[in-house]
Amino acid sequence: MRELIPRARALELASGIDHVLASFDERAAGTATQSAAGKAESAWYVPFEPPAGRYRVGGRRNWVRASGAVWTVESPRMLFELCEVLDETGIGDLVTEYLGERPALSANKCTLRRVPVDTNTNWHQDGAFLGPDVRSVNLWLALSDCGDDSPGLEIVPRRLDTVLPTGTDGAMFDWSVSPNLVDEVARDTPVIAPHFRAGDALLFDHLLLHRTAVGPHMTRERYAMENWLFAPSSYPDGQIPLVY
Repeated sequence: MRELIPRARALELASGIDHVLASFDERAAGTATQSAAGKAESAWYVPFEPPAGRYRVGGRRNWVRASGAVWTVESPRMLFELCEVLDETGIGDLVTEYLGERPALSANKCTLRRVPVDTNTNWHQDGAFLGPDVRSVNLWLALSDCGDDSPGLEIVPRRLDTVLPTGTDGAMFDWSVSPNLVDEVARDTPVIAPHFRAGDALLFDHLLLHRTAVGPHMTRERYAMENWLFAPSSYPDGQIPLVY
């Protein structure tokens, strides 16, 4: 989906991600300012605490940050921007029509990403984490040019109706798909690695087989927003729902 949002808007959102990550790191280092300006700046990053007893954040927050990301829900400003994008582009209405009910966001699947060039990459389907029976749409929104000299996405461009076996024959992790199995699945539909411009978007569900595209020629970080919407009637266990 080319130019879902204007390029200038995408670059502004990328700058917002820089603010969020910097605010996260300042808080983690204990150097966040307590001045009036600092209180205003804190709106870039406010730790999210889900209802006690049902959901646990634990060390996941730091794991997400180590991968070059932060949860969108932990930035009031950027969460507002996400809702604006969903409304202004019509994506919210489109997903509502597709699912047959108003979708719910996920606190721990919606992320703001600044992906380094040396990031790890593994083939996977998000259904391996979410379960095969959910109904989902992910709005993957590029906030910088990517796929050429910065990490993009590699995709098997065919519809899969189930979650593939994971952790087999050469797979790096118990949730990832073996490269040999990817080759088999992609025999008639070869892997593609689209080039995205800032403001371009991709819509896919939890069954898409994909991975981050990296290479030794890449020199720039990639900025993106990953925005998962689910049908409330089949909301995945372990995800923290956000009313949209």
